[in-house]
Amino acid sequence: MKRLAALVLAGGAAACTEQPPIRIDGSSAPAFAATTAAARGDLPVADRLVFDSAIVTMPARRYADTDPAATARNAFDGLTAAEVVASERSRSPGRM
Repeated sequence: MKRLAALVLAGGAAACTEQPPIRIDGSSAPAFAATTAAARGDLPVADRLVFDSAIVTMPARRYADTDPAATARNAFDGLTAAEVVASERSRSPGRM
């Protein structure tokens, strides 16, 4: 019984130390750069290329945009890296 209680407590402590995924902060260019780099680290290696592609190609999606960097910051603000990858994969399902 004591062993079971110890396992439950250890499992609970491990669950408490798990950090939530990093959300991208689009409020400024420096915050965007820092949080996209940190959020990228939350991804498995296989998803990082998809994430990078989404971040880089976002400004190219709107040709008449006068500030593509701001568009990217607004588009990804508040998302996690996994959400960015899922969105990019839904946009081009056969390619990635």
